[in-house]
Amino acid sequence: MKVAVLSVALLFTILLCTPGDAQDYHVILLHVSGGEQNFIYDLDTVLPFPCPFDVYSVEAFRLDDSLHPEFHRKIRMIRADLYLKTFASDRCHMKDANGKWQKPPPSYPCIETADSKMNLDDFISMNPKVGWGSVFSLPDFVHRFGRQADYGCSSEGW
Repeated sequence: MKVAVLSVALLFTILLCTPGDAQDYHVILLHVSGGEQNFIYDLDTVLPFPCPFDVYSVEAFRLDDSLHPEFHRKIRMIRADLYLKTFASDRCHMKDANGKWQKPPPSYPCIETADSKMNLDDFISMNPKVGWGSVFSLPDFVHRFGRQADYGCSSEGW
């Protein structure tokens, strides 16, 4: 089963972005393989594509130990089918205060649903009472989906 993940997270030196570009969220895809190893698909990384979950978690996430508690990372996990059915963005977050594009927008049309033209904030919120899916602390996320001797990864409950 594939799962879309949005994270409010610092990813350490692997993003293919321009220096100085701040990111307050990042989108990756987690493929729960049912075997020993899960895989991360990340279009903005120099790591392998797909990348084994354990490699990605060590190289991209690292530990929160050196961060103040208010900066500890969280992950919002959303089933891919639910993400595709509910996500909407009119790209207003890509414009500056004067309404001009900060960077050229994608060439494809904006994504919208029958219910919404813009609900990005519900997806990037780390408040578990907002939006869809479940919110995990980074250690809980890594423990749940990383390689384990007693590998009990079920998609039930999130």
